[in-house]
Amino acid sequence: MKIICVGRNYAKHIEELENEVPDEPVIFLKPDSARLTGSMPFFYPDYSNDIHYEAEIVLKVGRNGKHIQERFAHDYISEVTIGIDLTARDVQSRLKAKGLPWELAKGFDYSAVVGEFIPFSEIDDIQNQDFSLMKNGELVQEGNTRMMLFPIARLIAFISKFFILKQGDLIFTGTPAGVGPIAIEDRYEGFIGNKRLLRLKVK
Repeated sequence: MKIICVGRNYAKHIEELENEVPDEPVIFLKPDSARLTGSMPFFYPDYSNDIHYEAEIVLKVGRNGKHIQERFAHDYISEVTIGIDLTARDVQSRLKAKGLPWELAKGFDYSAVVGEFIPFSEIDDIQNQDFSLMKNGELVQEGNTRMMLFPIARLIAFISKFFILKQGDLIFTGTPAGVGPIAIEDRYEGFIGNKRLLRLKVK
C-alpha cells in the first residue's frame, strides 16, 4: 500500500503559502508507516515545533490500473474519506531552502491521518463535494472539490502514468485554504458534507 499525495491543488491554499501555481499536478509520496487511523492519537514528535494540519479528501483505490483514461478514472475508486496531511512546516522550509526533497517534512510516522471510509457509491458527485475540518469545536477549513485546479479524474490519469495504482492505495487530493499549526491537546473532527468521518486528538 502506498500513499500518494497531491500538493497545490487549491488556488487559495497556494496563495496563503505564497507558492507558484503549477501547470501539472504536484505529487509526493508518504510511506505506509505514515498512516494513522481510527481513534489513535497523534503524538507530537520532538523534531519539529511547527506541524500543520491540512484537511483533504482521500480516495481509496479499488482495483489495479496503469495508464488509466480520465473517462474511466472513477471506476478505480472504491471508497472515500477525509484525511489530514500533517506537515512539519519548519522542517519543510529548511529542506526547500536547500533545494532538497520534502520526505522528512511530509512522510514522517503517522503524518497521514485517515478517517472512516465510506463507499464511493454513496457520493453523489465527487467533483462537487463539500468537506470541512473543525479544530477544538471551531471551523478552520472548508472546501468543495469543484475548487480543485486538477479534478480527480485528471489526477488519477496523471498519477497512473508514473505509478501502477494498486488496490488499497490511498490518494490525498490536496487541501483548501485555512491550514495552521497543531498543538498538544487539540481535537480535530473531519466531515464530508454533514457526515463526521474523522476524529483526532493531539498528545
